[in-house]
Amino acid sequence: MVKSETKIRVRYGETDQMGYVYYGVYAQYYEVGRVEAMRLLGFSYKEIEQKGLLMPVIDFSISYKKPAYYDDEITVITFIREKPNGYRFNFEYECYNSSNELLNTGKVTLVMLEKTTNKMTKIPEWFENALNRFFLP
Repeated sequence: MVKSETKIRVRYGETDQMGYVYYGVYAQYYEVGRVEAMRLLGFSYKEIEQKGLLMPVIDFSISYKKPAYYDDEITVITFIREKPNGYRFNFEYECYNSSNELLNTGKVTLVMLEKTTNKMTKIPEWFENALNRFFLP
């Protein structure tokens, strides 16, 4: 299993009239967590794109438990719990405030696309090899 933790400070512009983090901002927080999880694997999104691949999100779900507020420090924990096979892979998320209270959980499904054709492609061997060290055979 891959597990990465990222800290994010809530900015004023990310809150709504109630003073809560606006619900749509969590998609961006999850993306920050996903980018850092990829770095843990040993490469960046930029390097993936330079290899001619894109990784669009095809499904996003979130379950809200508690609000976060302006200037809160949020910990985004990003997981890859299952080794992907084929074309799709999932990232799962948990967000906590500084009191370690669970704010929300989420899941994002991505696919791998060839940049030049915009067609789905299998996850490349180099990507799978990077994941292998986090999963027992």
